[in-house]
Amino acid sequence: MNAALQAGRDAAALRPMREADVEAVHDVERRAYEFPWTAGIFRDCLRADYMAWLLERDGAVIGYFLMSLAAGEAHVLNIAVAPEHQGHGHGRRMLRSLVHLARARGAQRIFLEVRPSNTGAIALYHQEGFNEIGRRPRYYPARDGREDAIVMAMELLAEP
Repeated sequence: MNAALQAGRDAAALRPMREADVEAVHDVERRAYEFPWTAGIFRDCLRADYMAWLLERDGAVIGYFLMSLAAGEAHVLNIAVAPEHQGHGHGRRMLRSLVHLARARGAQRIFLEVRPSNTGAIALYHQEGFNEIGRRPRYYPARDGREDAIVMAMELLAEP
């Protein structure tokens, strides 16, 4: 899957992440999240053979996602769009690509965790068919302690 994604005049290409991409991906991670993953975590995900894809425009990484897949279940590990590229549909396109990849690899459902404070992501996940199925107390680091995680899931039906 090496698709060109079109957003008005702004073309972006989705492709598998490679070890050489880790620093650019980590740069997006640091700018997108207050409590970012380390570059080593991204390298470990690649070594573990997790699905890792990035979104590029004009040779620059503007977003990425990582997903694990086992026993018919996919788990969204991380998905982000560079702050200056948010609000242009890139997150939705990556999420749809992630769902397509999971379905193509035989996943029957997808799980993810999201911060309750990330209202934009929660709205996107609901719009794309995810439902809240639970909470993980004190899951994420936060400025004043810990923040819960909302656990969401989507059942994957066969594509028509």
